[in-house]
Amino acid sequence: MILRAIYILSILSLFAVDAIAQKVKYKDLFILLNAKNYDQAEPFLKKYLKDNDDNPNAYLFMGSIYQENAAKKDILMHTDLMLSDIDSAVFFYHKANIGLTEKEIKRNDEYYEAYSRRDLRTGKFEIKLSDVKFDVEKKIQSLNDRKEKIKKMKLQYQSSEAAYEKVRKDFISVQDSFPGIKEFYLRSNPKLMEKLKTIGFDYDAFLVSFNDYKATSKELGRTGYNQVLDQTDIQDFKKDGASPADFAKDDLKIWDYKRWALYNLGVIEKEVTPMLETLINYDIEINKLREKLMKDSVSIANDLTQLMDKLLNSSLKKFDSDPLPMAIFGMKVSELEYNSILIKNKPLKDSANVNLLLQCLELEFDALHKMDSLANSLTERSLEKDEENYRHFIVNAYGSLTVLKNYVRATREYAIREKMQKENEWEATMQALKWIVDGSDSIPLFSDALQLNYRYKPLIIVEDDHTAGLSITDKDITGYFYTIISSHLPDIKVSFPVDKKSFTATSLPVTKGFSAKDVAGQVYFVLLYSESKQADKFPVTLAKIYRTDGLAWSFNYLFDMVPSELLYKSDTGELLIKISNSAGDSNVIDIDKNGKIVQ
Repeated sequence: MILRAIYILSILSLFAVDAIAQKVKYKDLFILLNAKNYDQAEPFLKKYLKDNDDNPNAYLFMGSIYQENAAKKDILMHTDLMLSDIDSAVFFYHKANIGLTEKEIKRNDEYYEAYSRRDLRTGKFEIKLSDVKFDVEKKIQSLNDRKEKIKKMKLQYQSSEAAYEKVRKDFISVQDSFPGIKEFYLRSNPKLMEKLKTIGFDYDAFLVSFNDYKATSKELGRTGYNQVLDQTDIQDFKKDGASPADFAKDDLKIWDYKRWALYNLGVIEKEVTPMLETLINYDIEINKLREKLMKDSVSIANDLTQLMDKLLNSSLKKFDSDPLPMAIFGMKVSELEYNSILIKNKPLKDSANVNLLLQCLELEFDALHKMDSLANSLTERSLEKDEENYRHFIVNAYGSLTVLKNYVRATREYAIREKMQKENEWEATMQALKWIVDGSDSIPLFSDALQLNYRYKPLIIVEDDHTAGLSITDKDITGYFYTIISSHLPDIKVSFPVDKKSFTATSLPVTKGFSAKDVAGQVYFVLLYSESKQADKFPVTLAKIYRTDGLAWSFNYLFDMVPSELLYKSDTGELLIKISNSAGDSNVIDIDKNGKIVQ
């Protein structure tokens, strides 16, 4: 081996000298060619063939050099160069095949030693022209076949790469058309659905091209490539799917656009489109309920409950956490609820029961606040932005965004007007709660009346039960007692005499009162006293009142201490009055059923 290397180096030296002398000897060049040192031999062989065009063996080796050069090229990245080398190899093999003759083989048999084989008939080693020509023709045919397959494979590779890139760009165009997945679903239309179908079809076309490429690659044998598809699902609509694929890598990572497209096409067809149509039907149902309410003037509370159950079960919030149609439905339903409450309350509005009227107003206020709040939210909402997501609903239910805006505005204004009216009603009703109306007289049921210039000065107010105090005019001063009923009209009313010296307009700040009654509300006691002493005692007026008979009696007393508590004993008819002072002393005064102090 060492001797052979030394020999070849010496040949290279000779070639260098011959190159200088502008002459290449083929018998020396053959040594390099036969040793397959094509890299060193190629420039000299080309020079030789330039000067000598009648050496088939030189053409044969030139073909081998180009064939080997072609095999070294990257089949995908340098396809044209590979095909050019194959064409050159075929060209030189063809030139060699033309020049191969019996005479050439016999004269230069040492150049064709590689084709020597034993003749089965004679047993001798021979070189046959037919063997050499068969090998050369076989190489030509093989190279031509390989050339066609390489061209086919490259075309399939490019087709699969282009098909995938088309799908990727189609996906990106969809991705860029919507701010997010919510808008993607809500703005879906037949055009988008066709786009999704196209993405699925084109992805299949890509897979066909890629599989064809792989099949052709397998036929070619070793190509330096063995791509395996690694399909990744698109999970995040706005983040996934845009990155390109590197088809030159064996681990070929691609996005599974077909799975994404078909899944979302199914969601749109089976969920989104029917749901958007249902929204229009909901709006129609609400409008029918409005017509029923206005035409029949009957409450539709039960119908509204059923409708709201449907709305709450709607799948819309799966796609939009704050959907415009639900906000519109909420506002429209709240208006119907309010008007339904008005109709339900209408028979009660003639009632004299002030508390009942207030309860009615409270229900109406609650419904109005809800309607006003929902209408106001829609007024402040960016309906132009919502229109992009719900254009189909707006156009089919209202005709245009302008009509919808006007409707929302009108509902808000209606709610405001109704609130003002109800506030006036509320104020009037609340004022009614502060008085008992007795003909032309009004008896106050609020303690502030003591400081105001009213005839009746309330000293006792038991809510929703009774009130008592002093009636003061320029001519007279008496005690009064009224029971408080729901209509705030007179029920039991009694006037009783008081100690006019002790109870005056000027003594009101030190005048106090207590009351007591039996469990059945048939007997009442009213005790008025002054904290200002007379003859070192505290003046007291006590009145007994029956529900059926009115005033039973009224007496004036002088107590050592001020009254602090009343206790009525219904079994004996006695009234126990506890009196006490600031020092902690106390006593009980027993009043019999006739008003006499029991000693």
